[in-house]
Amino acid sequence: MVPTLTRVLADGAAVLVLGLAVVPWLDTARYRAELAGRSTNMMAVAAWVWLAAELIRLVTTAADTAAVAVGDLGVRTAIEFAVSTTAGRADLICVVAALLVVAVTLAARNPGASLVVAGIAALGTAARTLSGHLSESALGGLAVTLHALAAALWCGALAAIALVVDRRGQWARVLPRFSQLSLWSVLVLLVGGVVSTAVVIGSPAELIGTGHGRLLLAKIVVTAVLMALAWHNRSRWLPSARGHRVSAEVSTRRSDTELALMAVALTLAAALAVTG
Repeated sequence: MVPTLTRVLADGAAVLVLGLAVVPWLDTARYRAELAGRSTNMMAVAAWVWLAAELIRLVTTAADTAAVAVGDLGVRTAIEFAVSTTAGRADLICVVAALLVVAVTLAARNPGASLVVAGIAALGTAARTLSGHLSESALGGLAVTLHALAAALWCGALAAIALVVDRRGQWARVLPRFSQLSLWSVLVLLVGGVVSTAVVIGSPAELIGTGHGRLLLAKIVVTAVLMALAWHNRSRWLPSARGHRVSAEVSTRRSDTELALMAVALTLAAALAVTG
């Protein structure tokens, strides 16, 4: 349970950092600096949470690998785990990425800095896939990395919009650009998901006959529901928001519904990564 919780916390914080870094670029140039300023404080908090979760994960995983209690884990053992194992190197990259994001958010508050943070967060998200069950397959590894990045961009951007966009005019400007971004993200997510599933699942029976398969099946179902809801919102909510015919409060509530499903999908993905 603890590994899954720390993975959910770390992944969720990283996804939010990525989204908060991207959201200023979904607005027009005239208002971009305003959104960048509003998102930076939240980004800094999310970065600290990300860093703490990654450090906890690194230490607990090192202790588990060494078959010792966390309190008995030596510094040398932890360092050896971090530099000598695939899982340790992935954890270390994520720790460094989170630390760099903390440093950047403390040093600068502008759209340019947001792009730097977005790149670092994407690197941290990609690094996590190095220790997954598909890391030994070139095709599977590429597919799951693209899948993870697309999911992080889609979920993170929507979460960031819900947090920092609070006026009808902002929703009218930002939501159409997010819709285009999410469309491409979903396409990449689907392709990556199909390929990675084909690599890891030997037969459809494994989706029901194994614990890992059932988790994967649950994630597929939740993702399908989420995509159906997103398509419904794209056809109904988007035109209303673009035409200033829906309030900011209604837009926030609709985004919260999508985010609740995204949180379930993220939890299932974390459980898959831990059990894989």
